[in-house]
Amino acid sequence: MSWRTVVISNRAKLDLQMNYMVIRMDTVTKIHLSEISVLLIESTAVSITTSLLAELTKKKIKVIFCDEKRMPSSQLVAFYGSHDTSQKYKKQIVWSEEMKKLVWSEIVAEKIRKQAEFLRDIGKTESELLQHYIEEIKPGDESNREGHAAKVYFNTLFGMDFSRTLECNINAALNYGYSIILSTFAKEVVAQGYFTQLGVFHDNMFNEFNLACDLMEPFRILVDRKVASMNLVEFESKEKRELVDILNQTVYIDGNTEYVSKAIRIYSKSVFDALNDGDLSIIKFYRNEL
Repeated sequence: MSWRTVVISNRAKLDLQMNYMVIRMDTVTKIHLSEISVLLIESTAVSITTSLLAELTKKKIKVIFCDEKRMPSSQLVAFYGSHDTSQKYKKQIVWSEEMKKLVWSEIVAEKIRKQAEFLRDIGKTESELLQHYIEEIKPGDESNREGHAAKVYFNTLFGMDFSRTLECNINAALNYGYSIILSTFAKEVVAQGYFTQLGVFHDNMFNEFNLACDLMEPFRILVDRKVASMNLVEFESKEKRELVDILNQTVYIDGNTEYVSKAIRIYSKSVFDALNDGDLSIIKFYRNEL
């Protein structure tokens, strides 16, 4: 059974007997819940039953709500995602600082490696500089190679005048895509029994999703590739749906071709296992092709 991301903009309810989500628009569409990995409620005009919300939570299906501007603003998160949540909380609290630094270095290196690959794919020689940054990464990325790489990377992609603080369609698209990826990681953190608030590197007291922010870094490139290929004269519903569809793309991980949403689950578990076992070699990163 294939998993997919579903977007609804009208009414939806649950067929309790058959376990289908029923979407009423111009026509009636039925989707079995076993086929859904992420549900995006893209409008405040959507009407959805509480029985459907309860079943989506029970089946650990990620639900993302958008605000009046159709931008992701909140998500439905279960209190507990695993039968052994208490035990996993105890493990997470005592993850060693040394191991967290080493894991973060691996995550940063993979993020920069994927940025370098993208620049190389589009014929940019700056990929060599990013490759050099990878070799300079220290435990915990104390010298902030990630930040230096990001500046080179975004200026190469979008021009020397580009900044992530600018108000423009490119940044709107990047932020939208990143929020979808972040929400999916937050769902996985909870589903696998861990605190979203306690990060490996991110440690913002106002951020409820520090751990998801850590984990998502190598997956940002999927959004970057899509945004760089889009003609963003405008950023409306069509463009947003293209970004949501990133979760339905396939990548290669752990010896198989998987949907991005499934790859996020496999990768997240491997990072948790590495932190619990003290073994970096078991982290499983994805590749775009065989």
